[in-house]
Amino acid sequence: MKVTREQAMQNRERVLDAAARQFRERGLDGIGVAELMQGAGLTHGAFYGQFASKDELAVEAVTRAFDRGIEELRGIGERARGSPLGAVLRSYLSGAHRDQPGLGCVVASVGPETARKGPGLRAAITAGIRTQVDLIAGWVRGKSAAARRERAIAVYAGMVGALVLARAVDDEALSAEILRTVRASLEGEAAAATAPRASG
Repeated sequence: MKVTREQAMQNRERVLDAAARQFRERGLDGIGVAELMQGAGLTHGAFYGQFASKDELAVEAVTRAFDRGIEELRGIGERARGSPLGAVLRSYLSGAHRDQPGLGCVVASVGPETARKGPGLRAAITAGIRTQVDLIAGWVRGKSAAARRERAIAVYAGMVGALVLARAVDDEALSAEILRTVRASLEGEAAAATAPRASG
């Protein structure tokens, strides 16, 4: 039975959503096309009607994960009663985020792998990181846009690095300590960003 254009588009969306989740859970090389398609509820043969290669799928899936992640972070910041950055830090540097890589930060999940991948995937990661740094730069203080950007990069690197370390260790207490310690350190930045400016 011939698949309609609308059904093909729906299938493509299912594959992208499944791939975005499974690549974060298992890594870019930790899952093959057949399993990815099975996770989307489709046949292996349907893959090549949608994507030229697994690499092409990875680029689109990573972009999808970034788009959803940025939307989520922006929403957390907008709903925050106090500091937007503080609210984001509490969500990002949490046990729940650590324990659900398939729904979390794509950089913390597959970022280390991308240095050995092709230019398409690295370009997607680069674009996503730039967007996240720009978002965080709106939540930190600084005398200039350049100073806010520097602080945002430092905050973002601390967030991602802490999550990677917290997932890497096999000691639950150490994992929680990493998240707690880095969160407390970065919350100082969040508090400074929301403190009233001295007059004069």
